[in-house]
Amino acid sequence: MPNPRGAERRPPRRGPAVSRLAFGGAPIGNLYAGVDEASARLAVERAWQHGIRHFDTAPYYGYGLAEQRLGAALAGVPRASYTLSTKVGRLIEDAPGRDALADGFDVAGKRAVFDYSRDGVRRAVEASLHRLGVDRVDVLLLHDIGALTHGAQHPRVLRQALDEALPALAELRAQGVCDAIGLGVNEEAVCLEVMPRFELDVIMLAGRYTLFEQEHSTRVMAQALERGVSIFAAAPYNSGLLGGERPGDTYNYAPADAAVRARAQRFYDVCAEAGASVGAAALQFPLFHPAVATVVCGMRTPDEADAAAARRDAALPAGLWPRLRAAGLLGEHAVTP
Repeated sequence: MPNPRGAERRPPRRGPAVSRLAFGGAPIGNLYAGVDEASARLAVERAWQHGIRHFDTAPYYGYGLAEQRLGAALAGVPRASYTLSTKVGRLIEDAPGRDALADGFDVAGKRAVFDYSRDGVRRAVEASLHRLGVDRVDVLLLHDIGALTHGAQHPRVLRQALDEALPALAELRAQGVCDAIGLGVNEEAVCLEVMPRFELDVIMLAGRYTLFEQEHSTRVMAQALERGVSIFAAAPYNSGLLGGERPGDTYNYAPADAAVRARAQRFYDVCAEAGASVGAAALQFPLFHPAVATVVCGMRTPDEADAAAARRDAALPAGLWPRLRAAGLLGEHAVTP
């Protein structure tokens, strides 16, 4: 099969070389709404047709459903032709009678429980490999540590992550179960706590180094450059805020307030003046930073895979970036052409 332009793999820092655009698997785990098996499979297949060669998932996404669907869609595809990441830190259990959408996934009768122990990590990986139908993954990420998720329990969780979970991931890397290890988080602070204390290959950082905001990632991006850590920039639209034809209604997985929506509208106004697509600008922006290896976009349907690929390939006017800077919409450390 010919290698499309979009399959170009960025030279690795630490971790594997990955395609510039990656398939985010949460939506095919029925995130916020159900998606049928055929649509989920076609989303993966269409992503492949567009040259997307990195696929990201997690046990949490649909309580195993996203991993199962991704594994089924990639079955028969030569394993060396793509890269794959999943996560640890939660175990999936049967929970008869539990309502769907309890954690935002339209899946009933299951639940996810945190487990950052060494045994929990190994059990999670074993279950993920089974669901995915593979004997190894390229990247294993420790999922959702940090005060944003764990509040007052954060100090205890961080100790267990450093003492048990991350050493277990390093053992799995040494055994060839994965090539790279790291964090999958939504906040800068925990990255800065971990990076000096444990050597990471990859950080998947969701929603923090985006067109809409960079102020909560300045230090981690600088540390990543210094330490050779690859950043997988996830959620480039800030959970839908810059993903449509007008500002979205959500930001950071919650309703966007009036101030956030007003600032988002300014991006739409400037992009319209420059003749640029906001979605294309948002998707491409993180890739200008030398620490960023890939942008991870959630894709639910073939149409969403088409849209992401079109935004990846869209030509943006050179004058867009000076206009955004002049409007005060880009931070001091934002990297642009």
